[in-house]
Amino acid sequence: MPVGKEGNVKWVDGFRGLASSLVVLTHLSRAFDLLLFDSTDNAEAGPRVVQWPFIRVLFQGRIGVAIFALVTGYVCALKPIRLCRQGQQEAAFRSMGKSALRRVPRLVLPAAVATTIVWFACQLGAFYVAKHCDSWWIRETGPARLAGLVPAVRHLLLSLVGTWTYGGNQYDANQWTLLPLLQGSMMVYIFMLATGYVQPRYRMMAAMALWLYFYLANDPTFGMQFFFGVFLADVQNHPRANQFLADHTRLARLLSPLLLVAGGLVASYPEAHPERVGWANAQKAVLDTILPVNADSTRFASGFGVQLIALGLHFSPGMRDVLANRAFLWLGKQSFAVYLLHGPLLRSVLAWLVYGFKTLPPTTDAEGKQTPHYTPFPGFLHLYVVLVMWIPLNYAAAVAWTTYVDPWAANVTEKLASYVVRDATEKTAEPPLLPS
Repeated sequence: MPVGKEGNVKWVDGFRGLASSLVVLTHLSRAFDLLLFDSTDNAEAGPRVVQWPFIRVLFQGRIGVAIFALVTGYVCALKPIRLCRQGQQEAAFRSMGKSALRRVPRLVLPAAVATTIVWFACQLGAFYVAKHCDSWWIRETGPARLAGLVPAVRHLLLSLVGTWTYGGNQYDANQWTLLPLLQGSMMVYIFMLATGYVQPRYRMMAAMALWLYFYLANDPTFGMQFFFGVFLADVQNHPRANQFLADHTRLARLLSPLLLVAGGLVASYPEAHPERVGWANAQKAVLDTILPVNADSTRFASGFGVQLIALGLHFSPGMRDVLANRAFLWLGKQSFAVYLLHGPLLRSVLAWLVYGFKTLPPTTDAEGKQTPHYTPFPGFLHLYVVLVMWIPLNYAAAVAWTTYVDPWAANVTEKLASYVVRDATEKTAEPPLLPS
């Protein structure tokens, strides 16, 4: 997720920046408007404007994580694919080795810093309001303060380790995505190592075979996206494919909007009660027919939608240029920081701005049983006013993070790499592990 040197393609960074913004919007929606994720508010009501197809993609935002996964596959494979197509397999393998080594600390260090900061804030009571408000999502994802330093430190260590072992972090639940993204990048490197000497057409077939495998394995959010990203990187470096686009510009102009519209419609699939509206009910019938057993249809819809949108971008240099403009590139530069920081800021600063600092005390009945009372939501007008302050604050924090924390993590990573990596000029008398 950090912007790296191995995939210097501007539109991809813009796409990543858009994804991080969508993740922020979806968490705002989960915090204050859970019914938005339904097709309608109830069986008798019609859909609100934010529940219409295409518009709801912005707020239900499920495609954000899928975009991160697709971009990970694309970026990790791009440079090795280019080098392999030039016959420089050894250079590709060296590049992948260095990238794989650096990727671990570049993800682990910032995540650990963010978790530690949130832990300190939690011990100071920053999430007390979040644990006593009427937003179910904020309450459930907000960390609880523990009594005593020893249990608190133990809980911090468990969260630091849990992020990278089972994807669980009690202080920042949003970090659950980091483990599968790291695993996916390593899968892509292994795939490229295995197919470095394979003809490009067969490497593309192998990538789509793995896409099919993860489709059957019910992994639409990560596995399918990683290898569709690999496939897309290979296609965009395939001379015959590029020549086809150059020779059939009218067809490309026709396919691009069709794919973009289709992707937006598919990604609009609601999380609940699709049978209430015609377009979602029709989509449900198709998904029920084509998906494997026990599939999560909402995640598959988001995954298919992202891939259709990516194909639409492939056929449209103009749309790629839009994503490569300064605004989207700026969002892309802040994307990892925004992803790490927006959740804690939502559960602390935004909770204070929305609910205030006073909480309602629990009541005790005659039997001594306590009933909690949660601070009520003051209304959407109040929320819109405070978001005008909170969203710039969120991105200001991200800018500070990319200015100070990211360079520190990069510096530590480079020092670690320079210490453990063998000098390329160093000769060894050790025999090769594999026969030539």
